[in-house]
Amino acid sequence: MKVMLHREAEKYLDRLPEPAKGRIHDAIDGLEEEPPEGDIRPYIGNPGLFRLKVGSFRVLFRYRENDILVTHIESRGQVYGKKNAGGKR
Repeated sequence: MKVMLHREAEKYLDRLPEPAKGRIHDAIDGLEEEPPEGDIRPYIGNPGLFRLKVGSFRVLFRYRENDILVTHIESRGQVYGKKNAGGKR
C-alpha cells in the first residue's frame, strides 16, 4: 500500500531534527510492507485510527481504500493529550 502524509503530519516531520526524522521515515516505509511492520495498535477512542510507535513519537494513520493516510506525527505526550486526535480529513 502507498502511504500518504497529511499536510500537518508533513509539516511536523519537516521540523524534526535529522536523527528523529530518519527513524520516522523508516517506520513509515515499513507501513508499505505486507503485512505492515512496526508497533501498530488501534488508537483507543477513535475507530478506524491506528498508531505506530516510533520511540517517543506516535504516527497516527488510517487505512483507506487504496492507501494509508498519516494524519498526525507528534510526541507521545502531545498526541495522547488531544481530545480528537486524527479526526477525519
